[in-house]
Amino acid sequence: MTPTLRAVAVVAATATALASCSLEPAADESTQTLVVGYQSKTINTVTAGTLLRAKGFLEKRLATVGKFRVDWQDFDTGAPITSGMLAGKIQIGSMGDYPLLINGSRAQSSPETETAMLSVTGSSARGALNSVVVSPGSPLRSLVDLRGKQVSASVGSAGHGTLVAALSRAGLSTADVTVVNQQPQVGASALESGQVQALAQFVAWPGLLVHQGKARLLYDGGELNTPTLHGVVANTKYAASHPDVVRAFLEAQLDATDFQREHPLEAAQDVAQASGLPAEVVYQYNGPGGTDPNPTLTAPLIGALKGDIGYLQSIGQFGTPLDVDRFVDPKPLAEAQAARGGFRYDAATPAPRPSAEIWFDGADATEAAPDATALIRTLATTDRKVRAAYVSDALTGTRWYADQSLWLRDGAALVPFAGPDARDRYRAEHPGAVPVEYRALLEEARR
Repeated sequence: MTPTLRAVAVVAATATALASCSLEPAADESTQTLVVGYQSKTINTVTAGTLLRAKGFLEKRLATVGKFRVDWQDFDTGAPITSGMLAGKIQIGSMGDYPLLINGSRAQSSPETETAMLSVTGSSARGALNSVVVSPGSPLRSLVDLRGKQVSASVGSAGHGTLVAALSRAGLSTADVTVVNQQPQVGASALESGQVQALAQFVAWPGLLVHQGKARLLYDGGELNTPTLHGVVANTKYAASHPDVVRAFLEAQLDATDFQREHPLEAAQDVAQASGLPAEVVYQYNGPGGTDPNPTLTAPLIGALKGDIGYLQSIGQFGTPLDVDRFVDPKPLAEAQAARGGFRYDAATPAPRPSAEIWFDGADATEAAPDATALIRTLATTDRKVRAAYVSDALTGTRWYADQSLWLRDGAALVPFAGPDARDRYRAEHPGAVPVEYRALLEEARR
């Protein structure tokens, strides 16, 4: 076992031990315990997890209901949250679309364990929250190059689902690659050590590895143009017997959603401090044009959930059929919005508008540029230290790091792309566009 993997194992064992200890009853017998399962590093669940916890919104809302202790249990994926809910040890959890469906399918076998999906924590209309990455020096240039290679993925996760769908569109199947079922952090170590040739994962792992210089984007999930989402699931028996608690949770999620919408940079820094992720990575996903934090259970997102069932059945992860319309329950969120007042989210609430922006070191806010070309000119001529710069893919809209994007010069315009597929499609339609390296762009703009 490598030192990295040994360290991961120690951390996992410690987390398990701490989680088991945290289930002990509170010393004050009049205090009730609400157990919340969340994923601190899955940053499109932050409004029901990391940010929610960091700002204390849930505890403030619960204080108006009674004496409560919130037992926050942090996991790397949604699967152990589902296991905890089936065991009756977790009442509310947040996870991605595929784990949500597995949760609903497995929990419906008994009225004691049955669950319902109550809200969305974050979504992407095109599926840009999942990606496939390879090592920086990898010779692999497209999904077709994965034939015969080993790819790390968490089987049954949104990242794995993106891989399966992307391979199919490229004329391949999972039989053409060897999928190594690994937790995200284990897969990241495996990619770095060369044990696997690619990693298919959900936020924030692809962006984190690219930011650290340990990976390069091979496939942008936004190419699929299929919505992906994360959301909140609760034990229905608990929700029925404690409607005030569930309402308080959803009101607190709305508080966190407001905060992320109104103060995205500050929210990113709060999440970074609580999760250990770099703030630049959190903001890459949760900044304007990244994750849409709208909690509304919209028809397109519910339709996407229904469309995901075929994939889960194909990999043997879906046993009992699930009635998605019955599983999704929008009523508690509507009641929470009515009780809370203030800004009201609905299906018509626009997603934050994407922008080209620069985060200067020491600044309390980012600076927006009119377009990617103007952003490059500003970066080339500034004397200020830059923490990060962000642009949106010209075709998929995927928000990505400016220095890790693939650039084309098309006349006077500089056009960015997150992944090679969109770039190549653009070149096919604009034969005069030529590739140019990021550093060369800056040098040219300085002249």
